[in-house]
Amino acid sequence: MLTGLRRFQQMLPRSLQIILPRLLLLAPQMFGVLFVTFFLIRLLPGDPAVLLLGNMATPEAVAQLRERLGLNDSIWVQFIAYCRNVLHGDLGISIFTSHPVLTDLMERAPATLELIFYAMILTVAIGLLLAVVSVVRPGGFTDVATRIYGLAAGAIPDFWIGLILIFVFFSKLGWAAAPFGRIDAMLSEPPYVTGFYTIDALVAGDFGVLHSAAGRLLLPVITLAVVNAGALMKMTQSVFGKVWASPFVRHARASGVPERVIIRAALRNSLPPIITIVGFLVGFLLGAAVLVETIFSWGGLGQYAVQAVMNSDYPALQGFILVAAAFILVVYLIVDILYELVDPRIRV
Repeated sequence: MLTGLRRFQQMLPRSLQIILPRLLLLAPQMFGVLFVTFFLIRLLPGDPAVLLLGNMATPEAVAQLRERLGLNDSIWVQFIAYCRNVLHGDLGISIFTSHPVLTDLMERAPATLELIFYAMILTVAIGLLLAVVSVVRPGGFTDVATRIYGLAAGAIPDFWIGLILIFVFFSKLGWAAAPFGRIDAMLSEPPYVTGFYTIDALVAGDFGVLHSAAGRLLLPVITLAVVNAGALMKMTQSVFGKVWASPFVRHARASGVPERVIIRAALRNSLPPIITIVGFLVGFLLGAAVLVETIFSWGGLGQYAVQAVMNSDYPALQGFILVAAAFILVVYLIVDILYELVDPRIRV
């Protein structure tokens, strides 16, 4: 039977050979995340019923609310009921907002995805540019600066960078927009198309909202990029540096190939490990956005997760972790597909 499955897999197009095995793993991986998350969250201190009703609530009121929330059932009964609801697309009702968790997540996801999207673009631009310049021009100012930056980037926490940027560019210089939300409070949200305010405002032709949304994105995007570009830069320096010192680069240079063509070819040969670290950083940015969103009052998934922890909101926290896990698994699937595109020699 296994031989037949392998033969069937070999008959499929190369892209499907990469995608199908990983799609089959998504279900058990998500179940594992659900299982671990459900039981670990129950270890958090605090009683959701007491937090909702307040410390002055009577024991009878607390008991009634616990019964209504299903918290008096055994842990296994709660788990089975939760699994059944998840299979039907029901992530529960948020204890804090009183809204369906899925609705809350869908409303807040575009804010986080927009922040991660632009932060990742800036991270890749900074990391690759600094790495390539430092390798191609060793011993120069950029090379020395990248060594210092590489050491500092991994040691400085993102929330500290965010607070410094707010203090300097908003409080002192007044150049940046106020760190409160995604657009100015006096402006209306653009008509929904993608959920990204910058793109939706551009589609609607509302350049006032576009300017406000871009201005509010500036500081949080720089915060995330400055902290995370260092890891990408160091990985690229290591990989690109080995390719740059390889015989084929020396041969191309001796043959009179233009420098920019050689750099492009060397960078292409360095892409597989770079794609790995980029995929890792995309998943990491989702976690890093938790503190950054709180600092900038962004109103995305990260801030929602912080509120869920502070209020012992089990359904909201479980829903956030499930969505985050699904997002990261999809990112890793895309990374595997990109491997095939940049280097056909890689085999499943």
